[in-house]
Amino acid sequence: MSISPRKHTQQVLVGNVKVGGGAPIVVQSMTNTDTADVAGSVQQIMELSTAGSELVRITVNTEEAAKAVPEIVNQLEQKGFSVPIIGDFHFNGHKLLEKYPDCAQALSKYRINPGNVGKGKARDPQFQQMIEFACKYNKPVRIGVNGGSLDQAVLTRLLDENRLLANPKELPAITREAIVLSALESAAKAEEIGLGKDKIILSCKISNVQELISIYEDLSNRCDYALHLGLTEAGMGSKGIVASSAALGVLMQQGIGDTIRISLTPEPGAARTKEVIVGQEILQTMGFRSFTPMVIACPGCGRTTSDYFQRLAQDIQAYLRDQMPVWKDKYKGVETMEVAVMGCVVNGPGESKNANIGISLPGSGESPVAPVFEDGVKTVTLKGDNIAGEFQELVERYIQSHYSAQ
Repeated sequence: MSISPRKHTQQVLVGNVKVGGGAPIVVQSMTNTDTADVAGSVQQIMELSTAGSELVRITVNTEEAAKAVPEIVNQLEQKGFSVPIIGDFHFNGHKLLEKYPDCAQALSKYRINPGNVGKGKARDPQFQQMIEFACKYNKPVRIGVNGGSLDQAVLTRLLDENRLLANPKELPAITREAIVLSALESAAKAEEIGLGKDKIILSCKISNVQELISIYEDLSNRCDYALHLGLTEAGMGSKGIVASSAALGVLMQQGIGDTIRISLTPEPGAARTKEVIVGQEILQTMGFRSFTPMVIACPGCGRTTSDYFQRLAQDIQAYLRDQMPVWKDKYKGVETMEVAVMGCVVNGPGESKNANIGISLPGSGESPVAPVFEDGVKTVTLKGDNIAGEFQELVERYIQSHYSAQ
């Protein structure tokens, strides 16, 4: 199956990162630290950036958080991190941007939720004020509509209009239309105020996979703004990963989406970087981008009663990802490499031959030897107690000899 060409969208420059306009799909993440905790926020942003997050969003919800933003950006720059920082504003963003101009200047982008800007007569003036600050400081804005905080004025208006129809639509259809219309009308208002189309990114997030797909298909057909994709409140663990992969995979296959975030609920003690890795793996397995050498490994069966190959595959994958911050600047193209770690003779030699470098470990009852293949040719047979260490050395030697130093 072929991948549909990327749908044309306006390109937006967020800090030093290009979003839309044919640029590679960008991976974004968000901190869960208290932004007022400068040290903790800087540490987590560095971890997310090192893992591969190309944009990082932070909460700006209090005066203490707004005061902290310039120092966070300053410390990141001093430590050599240039990842653009996005301010997430709800309810009081107009006040914080006005009171703390250093915060407004330090951020690379503002995120505004139309449903949380204000209520009644205060809504339009407060939205206008935030857009005016974006214009003043030359910052792009993501207008991010969420199903859980939908602009009720838009929904109420559509429901009233729907009641007058001869064949009224069902509530889910009206809700989808309200989400899309909220984004489009807000973007139109932003342009009227003076914000250029090249400063606007839209998102319309909801937690239901099929609803999300339908909403973004509609949104993509009705505008050429850059689009940020994400299944909001995706959930924990495998559920969140599967749901996000299903939704975003369908959309990106149609050429929809310029930047993505995987909104995983962190498991207790788990690293926040998980959402970055999942986002990268979705893009890489679908063939959109390459981030780190991919490990091909069999699932195991009755022929592989030992967990040796499982542990080797896990160790090799962790080793490759850990080395990428150094390798990506040192060896051009290394992120496209494939490494096979197979568990028995059935598919082991074949998969190993198809990878750049691969090892076929002995299954239950097989001879205790492990042939290694490089570019389809068997180069050595490993045996003994240090197969894992020797194979890791061979992988590194392969990289040094096949990928030119930059």
